[in-house]
Amino acid sequence: MAMSAAQQGATAAAAKPLRDFRGGESTTLALARAYDSLGINRDSVKDMPFESLVTSMQSPALLQAAKALLYRLETRLVASASSPVDDIEHLLKHLVASPPRRKAPPRSSSCQGTAKRSSSATSPGTATAGGSARYSPRVVLSAYMIVAHPSAVLSGQGEGEKELKELAVIFVKELELLIKAILEGPAPAGGQSATFSARLAGFDKAWCAYLYGFVAWKVKDARVLEGDLVRAACKLEVSMMQACKVDGELTHDMMAIREQVAGDQALLRGKVRQLSGAAGVERMEAALSDARSEFLEARKTGGPAAAPVVVANVSTPLNVDSPPSAAAAAGSASSPAKQVTKENEKLVNDMLHHGIGDDLFGAMTTDTTAEKDLEKRVREQMVNAFWDIVTESITGDNPDYSLLVRLVGEVRDFLQELSPKQLKLKEEIADKIDIEILSQVLGSGSQEQNAQYLGQILQYSLDTVRKLSAAAKEDEMKRSHEKLLTELADASSDVASGGSGVRSFAIAVSKGLRFVVEEIRELRAEVNKVRIEMAAQPILRGSAGVEYLQKAFADRYGPPANASASSLPLTLQFVSASKSVVEQQWREHSEALSSLPSSGRAPGIVPVVLRAGHGAPVGQSSSSPEAASGDSGQPECNGDRLDKIVRIGLLQLISSMEELQTQSTPETFHLNLQRLKAVQCQFKRVIGIATSMLILRQVLMAESPKPTPAQLENAITELFDALVKTLGSAPDAGAQQVVEAMIRASAAVGSPSEEKVQARRQVMGRVFVKSVQPGDTVFKMVYRAVHCAFRGVVLGGGGANGRKLADAALRRVGAARLADTVVKAAEVVIRVATVSEKVHGPWYNALI
Repeated sequence: MAMSAAQQGATAAAAKPLRDFRGGESTTLALARAYDSLGINRDSVKDMPFESLVTSMQSPALLQAAKALLYRLETRLVASASSPVDDIEHLLKHLVASPPRRKAPPRSSSCQGTAKRSSSATSPGTATAGGSARYSPRVVLSAYMIVAHPSAVLSGQGEGEKELKELAVIFVKELELLIKAILEGPAPAGGQSATFSARLAGFDKAWCAYLYGFVAWKVKDARVLEGDLVRAACKLEVSMMQACKVDGELTHDMMAIREQVAGDQALLRGKVRQLSGAAGVERMEAALSDARSEFLEARKTGGPAAAPVVVANVSTPLNVDSPPSAAAAAGSASSPAKQVTKENEKLVNDMLHHGIGDDLFGAMTTDTTAEKDLEKRVREQMVNAFWDIVTESITGDNPDYSLLVRLVGEVRDFLQELSPKQLKLKEEIADKIDIEILSQVLGSGSQEQNAQYLGQILQYSLDTVRKLSAAAKEDEMKRSHEKLLTELADASSDVASGGSGVRSFAIAVSKGLRFVVEEIRELRAEVNKVRIEMAAQPILRGSAGVEYLQKAFADRYGPPANASASSLPLTLQFVSASKSVVEQQWREHSEALSSLPSSGRAPGIVPVVLRAGHGAPVGQSSSSPEAASGDSGQPECNGDRLDKIVRIGLLQLISSMEELQTQSTPETFHLNLQRLKAVQCQFKRVIGIATSMLILRQVLMAESPKPTPAQLENAITELFDALVKTLGSAPDAGAQQVVEAMIRASAAVGSPSEEKVQARRQVMGRVFVKSVQPGDTVFKMVYRAVHCAFRGVVLGGGGANGRKLADAALRRVGAARLADTVVKAAEVVIRVATVSEKVHGPWYNALI
């Protein structure tokens, strides 16, 4: 049937968007093909190591292809939208690195043609004063990094980070669907333009949501980083004011310190400017001004800020590590006394949780927070910068040896400090490291003499450090010392032969001196460890530690007599929630304890959902040297009401699927939040490993022919070992890594073909994802078993009874191998409970 002129016109009008879309003047198809050819998609990025992915995302080819395509999509969005697009200019302002863009043309019929013509006439990324590009290539590509490696990209595991990850997944999906629509073209039936417009609108909607989450996270992260950088600058300021005279004549060394601190602060100021602009710099200057004022005021009144501080003095690398209280005095210019008190509370709390035989020092110095990580990186950068200054100062036609002489003097002083009872050795150190002779030798101008004398000092210093160190480290230290001295000798030979080795000699001297300094720091840390453990004995054996924490808690929250919903709201909620379940939990625990066989062997109970021959064999054992030895471990609950409430309440906290946060944790456990979060992580990890082993057993037993018992147990053992290793190094490992571990563990069962491996992968992946959902039957069963295992140890103690209960509960889901992991984690809960009962018992009793 012939079409009328009107019909032909309508058809042509409908076909025009398709022609433009598939390769007309706009070349949208060509841009999409160019981007797609680079191979960045959801599947490919998940298989790439993080470092490789970062390198790929920084590729100029990828950035240019993404930039061109995204600019074209923005143009087509404006041209095809039936209503004004969402205004996100307020969000784009936060993307400093985003390229500027042309102001989007207003949406009206009279300007649509202009928009289309300008899209081809103007290159991507060109701009006027209209603002930022709607789609930032770097932020778009960041979505792939968040999807593939969320733990490496996002700092923290809060709700904001979780939401951003979900939004990134949705956005990447919409982007790839849009690219697919461009490459494959709209459906051949009617409505082509509407189909593409709808897909483009969906992409833009997902972008707006993702951008909002990204900016919210970026702003939050920037504020945290800004605070860390400002605190680092204040530390430098306070340390400098303590090391240098505020009034009076400055020595050459003091001037060098001031210049160095000014340079370091300039670097920090530049980073703050990048993060927060001029407003951030103003806040930093205000904080520095406050730090100076408080220091001067404290010095007048003899307050804590004026006390000697040996921390963050960049001109003295030996002093970087210092006692927590000293670090706090320099680190919090706004409230030094409160900060010192808080650090001391943490110190005493750690002492009460770690006995003399435990790694007390390691427990006190280990901190994985983002703030501490940043502080560590900043400190490393400052130390590296300092040693660069040392190297440069002794290089050139007019070398300045004053800083080098000062450092050698500090090495001498600290070696003498580390040998307080060895008077003969102290005299020998003073004789061998003579600063006056060193100054004269360095002033003679002979590089050969300089090299010889400095080499003697370094060799003697290293020998002395080795004498003072533990005998077990002597061989290792000797090898490293000999290697260093060989490098220094080579550099000295180059100088003596008249070669161009002046700079290499300076580098070798700086490297050698830095090596000595770091060796002394390690030795001082070992000495401090012994001193702290000796000082801890009265606190651990008496009541001083408990009384100190009680006083600090009362100062913060009021005395026990005033304990109420207003002073301790979270603790009251904790007590009330625990009281509502304590009797039921205690009754179930008592029944489980009474049903244990006298031999200590838990019966091989097959769970109901696995009674098709897929249960764990009775012979599976979780015995370990600890269990076999009958080690008593942490004490069991004796039935005291307060003890039951605190232990069961803590069990409820760590078994929650919601991550513990400061704002939801009882006030009595704020000092132990990191411990409880670590146990909660172990609780979830045990559930994941137990579920994986259960699924692997189920899938393999459902195959024909069935594996032999030996094959099955070998596969389960291999999976267990792999998951313990994987989840230990990457706690946020996703379902894909777990499923691949199951596939590798099952590879030796039945010599499967590639088709069978793929079938296993699909089944295991589908079942695993389903089984870790809170409402799933398998999840409920595994959760119940793990909860009972933890409860068995928390209430039954770390001795024989607790281990038997944990073994019996885990055996129900074929996870008895995890019993030792459960015991170790649950014993931390017992420690926290017993210490808290001693410290906070009066407050608990008042609330009960």
